[in-house]
Amino acid sequence: MLALKLTLVPTFLLIVSMSGKWWGPSIAGWLAGLPVVAGPILFLLVLAHGPSFGAHAATLSLSAILASEAFNFAYAWTCRARAWPWALGAGLATWLMAASALSYLPASPLWALGVALAATLFGQSFLPRTAAVAAGVPLTRTDLICRMLAGMALTLLVTSVSARVGPTWSGLLAVFPLLGIVLLVSSQRAHGADFVVSLLRGMVLGRFAFAAFCLFLVWVLPHQAPLPTFAEAALLAMSVQWGTRRLTRASRVAAKVPDAVAAE
Repeated sequence: MLALKLTLVPTFLLIVSMSGKWWGPSIAGWLAGLPVVAGPILFLLVLAHGPSFGAHAATLSLSAILASEAFNFAYAWTCRARAWPWALGAGLATWLMAASALSYLPASPLWALGVALAATLFGQSFLPRTAAVAAGVPLTRTDLICRMLAGMALTLLVTSVSARVGPTWSGLLAVFPLLGIVLLVSSQRAHGADFVVSLLRGMVLGRFAFAAFCLFLVWVLPHQAPLPTFAEAALLAMSVQWGTRRLTRASRVAAKVPDAVAAE
């Protein structure tokens, strides 16, 4: 079990981080929104505590999209006027308040889905606007190592305290934005606040795949063995991610057509 805790999440992060170099940007973009951290952590929780614990944790992980959006919202607005330590502090404080509130709410899949969707819509509507484009930047060896270490640290933390904190906080902590912190801080230091805001606005694409993944676990884990359940949930998340990206591209193309006609 310890070997899985030390290697499972870092291995997934390595694959996703290097996918652009190995298979091209389209595959990298497709994989980027998948639950490569929370998914393996939830799998380890099921192995340690059983399907009921895992289904409960998955419900809270779904609702924790609200806490993630709260972190993003606070970081985005603060980084426009302050350096990264202030933005990070505001983001962490907001995440903690949101997660604490979620821990008192009913562990209902439909309630969690409603909270997640409302938070996503609110975040995308009221995040700062920017004309910057968060284009891909070279991944340094230091960035890759930091991502893998962060994923391993979060896995060890959640699985170590899960028996004491229970499925509610285990599910919430599984979605703690540790990797987002690494990415946002390094991006703000290297490229500035507008780049960070553009990056945060683009993260919405992954929310729908993550929600589908968690909902599948909640409904199927009590009735099926863990390994096939997680494999099927991953396939569902990939399908949703693929569909979301296609719809987004189609809407962008459609938006450009009237502009071109008007220009004629």
